[in-house]
Amino acid sequence: MPELPEVETIARGLAKRVTGEVVDSVWLGQKKEPLKSPASAIAATLEHSRIAGVRRMGKHIVFDLDCVGRTLLSAKGRRPNSGSKRSKASLVQPSSTPQAEADRACPELVEGSVRPTRAQWIVHLGMTGHLQVCEPQSEVAKHTHAILRLSSGRELRFVDPRRFGRLSVAQAGDFDAAGIEPLEADVETFLPLFRGRKTPIKSALLNQKLLRGVGNIYADESLFRAGIRPRRRASTIKRDQLTKLMTSVKEVLKEAIALGGSSISDYVDADGEEGFFQLQHRVYGREDEPCRVCKTPIKRIVIAGRSSHYCPKCQK
Repeated sequence: MPELPEVETIARGLAKRVTGEVVDSVWLGQKKEPLKSPASAIAATLEHSRIAGVRRMGKHIVFDLDCVGRTLLSAKGRRPNSGSKRSKASLVQPSSTPQAEADRACPELVEGSVRPTRAQWIVHLGMTGHLQVCEPQSEVAKHTHAILRLSSGRELRFVDPRRFGRLSVAQAGDFDAAGIEPLEADVETFLPLFRGRKTPIKSALLNQKLLRGVGNIYADESLFRAGIRPRRRASTIKRDQLTKLMTSVKEVLKEAIALGGSSISDYVDADGEEGFFQLQHRVYGREDEPCRVCKTPIKRIVIAGRSSHYCPKCQK
């Protein structure tokens, strides 16, 4: 699953490519799993909205939308152009009319008002999801679940073979991921997250309600740099060690972002390029290989169903 550095890299790439575009039309596939919000709400919020910006929030990609110049929407998600692979659109729920959805998405525009209102489209990539900016004539990949036709003529497509990704909208523009942002954390916000917690420190780092965006790879790498074993009970770690862990988390995430993330499985950025931070991994995925510091073989254990890698000599 893409973690904070990968999602940050993708969001930055998309911001450069689609900011300022207007969504002319939306097509949504028949599969229900990717749609966290109703298809009608997604289409009504997106269509005829301007993409004001793209940013990361935790592991989510958030498209900030200016809802200006909205017109009556079709009762079905409209196909950007013809083609048998996207000839069927997700149906709008009978109890909700397209105009009612549009009015709820942008209440400031009711009765002819043209004042802009901010809404949001939120994309969680899941394990295999990715967003592609394509020319309309390019082949539509299998497992494409959403296509946004943009004012430039290009298309923004969401593709997800395993369908663990999720698409949703915040019509009031008030989406907020749980947990604190690790890159913005300080001692006053970071240390209390682990106070009194009897869970392993690795599990606490992965708890998105505490710390948003940190996943398996970067938890392992941060714990190595801080010299803390992943099984250590969070409540037993002293203040100076937690402070060092906070610094390590920030360092690892920033370095990974600078290198475009880690391409472990099928991850690529918004331009289809792989990341390079996997070449800098000191423990993750290096079971039985020598530690880069002390040459002791790296160990792999399982904590709460997740693989964890550490050096038994460098980490205590």
